[in-house]
Amino acid sequence: MQTMKLKFRGGAMLLAASVGMAGLAMAGNVQAQEDKGTVTLAYVEWVSTVASTNVVRALLEERGYDVKMSSLSGAAMWQALSYGDADAIVAAWLPTTHEDYYAKVKDSVVDLGPNLEGTKLGLVVPSYTEMDSIEDIKENPDALDGQIVGIDPGAGIMRLTYDVIDEYDLDVDLRTGSGATMTAALGNAIKNKEDIAVTGWTPHWMFARWDVKYLDDPKNVYGGAEKIHTIVREGFQEDMPEAAAILDNFHWSPEDMEEVMLMNLEEGTDPLENAKKWIADNRDQVDEWLEGVEETQQ
Repeated sequence: MQTMKLKFRGGAMLLAASVGMAGLAMAGNVQAQEDKGTVTLAYVEWVSTVASTNVVRALLEERGYDVKMSSLSGAAMWQALSYGDADAIVAAWLPTTHEDYYAKVKDSVVDLGPNLEGTKLGLVVPSYTEMDSIEDIKENPDALDGQIVGIDPGAGIMRLTYDVIDEYDLDVDLRTGSGATMTAALGNAIKNKEDIAVTGWTPHWMFARWDVKYLDDPKNVYGGAEKIHTIVREGFQEDMPEAAAILDNFHWSPEDMEEVMLMNLEEGTDPLENAKKWIADNRDQVDEWLEGVEETQQ
């Protein structure tokens, strides 16, 4: 009896081992099926771009992709895309702001079209400021302490602002910094009811938080309304057709973006978690971005 018992136990152990190995093999197959590859999204630490890039990241991860975020300067973002070091960006302001960047790399990237319409660029001041036009700065540059507060030097709006200073013959300096230092300076000036002019754009949460206005640009140096485009590296659509289709379908409004930007302003919040929450709260809209995606799978 003991011998038979031992044999039974041995058989049971072999059976369990076989089942376990089969289970691991099945799990491995499932994991392999779910592993759709890595998508690298390049972006700049602009509040608008952080919002849109994290929404796209959250959606791609939801679909089974491993997503890596690459934070770069404006010029480096475009360069990474053209070299194939990044797969996509959702932060191309065209046709004016990023015109120079796009012209240099257009033969090695693919423009999937706008993901947001209704943008604007210009100089922003508190609404209580008596100035209404950029030309007014020329009359009284001392009101601004002889400076315009800008963001990172590689941004397209900074290039245009240097053109504004030249075209309007303004006796002011353009102060470089970051999006965060620019809004901090604006907030402090408003708190003390001081005059200030900053490089601004729509969509941006500053318009929801403070009573501010654009200065008129009679010479139209900043150009008219622009669109934010999604751009991918050459070959990405062939390599990852499903991910490319999702990126191609991604499209939202300035109000949508501003909602996510305001969520990101809350202290201690995570932009990715906020993006996931926005997706959950706007499921019907997000599901429209996924329409027809199944047919593109490899």
